[in-house]
Amino acid sequence: MKQLISSIVAATLTLSAFAQKSDGTTKSLVNAEKDFAKSIAKKGDKDAYIEYSSANTLVFRPNPVNAKTFYAGQTKGLNEVSWEPNFAKVSRSGDLGFTTGPYEVKGADKKYGQYLSIWKAENGTWKLAIDLGTESNKTLAKTTTRFEEPKDRFIPKFLNEKDQKAGKDVILTTEKTLNTFLKTHGIAAFGGFLTNDARLLFPGNDAIEGKGKILSFFNGMFSKVNLKTIGVDKALGSDLAYTYGVATVDYKADLRESFNYVFIYEKAADASWNLIVQAFVPADR
Repeated sequence: MKQLISSIVAATLTLSAFAQKSDGTTKSLVNAEKDFAKSIAKKGDKDAYIEYSSANTLVFRPNPVNAKTFYAGQTKGLNEVSWEPNFAKVSRSGDLGFTTGPYEVKGADKKYGQYLSIWKAENGTWKLAIDLGTESNKTLAKTTTRFEEPKDRFIPKFLNEKDQKAGKDVILTTEKTLNTFLKTHGIAAFGGFLTNDARLLFPGNDAIEGKGKILSFFNGMFSKVNLKTIGVDKALGSDLAYTYGVATVDYKADLRESFNYVFIYEKAADASWNLIVQAFVPADR
């Protein structure tokens, strides 16, 4: 009997690892995301997040906290939440990717929103690096599905710790430049850093698609934005990166509010780094 139980446990662990397996494709990441959702529905978010998180995973609840620490302190797992990715992309090196899409919290007090998950490959499996969600009190409109596979495969052979730090410093410099331009040129400065098909996740709203619509949204609401970068990471393939920090927003309605933000950057053909996803969640201060 003990041997049978051991075999069942081993098989379960093998299937779990297979579900999260990373082969460097966006398809494998989307499958990991979907299996993560199934895991929450079956076991609750506490056990699922602990399983799919690494030692350094951050979840925004609403401020960034270590995922394993946060969920270890929860007494009961929530399983009445469902979601479906509709935008996903993986780096050329297959070590970093993201998924985003709508979610729904069921029950008497229904809630809706958009989530953003950043994933890193760890020992051949996908693990969460960042996870957050923006809330809305209304059903969200459907968005066209975009699952973008890497254009090729590129993994540097001789990339040491110093080189990786230098690469991250480039992203930090880019965001510092963006923040400087926001001070000198106002909200319009975002226009020089957004991809044409960028996506914005902002509380109370559907996902906003495209540079023009994002700029129109910002210009209609904000008078000033100041960014304070806290963390950064970058794919080894040097085509995807992300930052997170705190954004202080001055509204045109004479109101100031603080947000936690996560920005995802992608490298353009001219070697510049541009924003492909922006997500804001209210900060608890």
